[in-house]
Amino acid sequence: MKVFLDTNIIASATATRGLCADVLRTVIEFHDLVVSDHLVSELRRVLKDKFEAFPDVIADVVWLLHQDTIMSESTPLHDLPLSDPADIAIVSSALNGAAAVFVTGDKEILDLRRVGTMEVLSPRQFWDKERGQQ
Repeated sequence: MKVFLDTNIIASATATRGLCADVLRTVIEFHDLVVSDHLVSELRRVLKDKFEAFPDVIADVVWLLHQDTIMSESTPLHDLPLSDPADIAIVSSALNGAAAVFVTGDKEILDLRRVGTMEVLSPRQFWDKERGQQ
């Protein structure tokens, strides 16, 4: 299954242990991770500014995201009822990459629940679904 992880899910998985790290490992091991240049660019910024990650850590994460992943385009942008243009670009990347699932912690994106055939799930919802608990 093709899965797109929102920027903050990957950033949290990189910087901390816990559910997001488990979700990232599961997606890498059992699914096809969809990424885009827009996601990678945003991830670099978030890891540097929000998590104060060292440059070599950021480089390692970016390298990982270019290994055995499906690269998607951010454009064309889809008409989505989201207020943040960056969110529209990220969700468009997932749609353009034909992701079946988009995992995010962003409430506005989560409220979409589904965009076309793509399911929008929180990390907990994805984890529970993977474990057959949903």
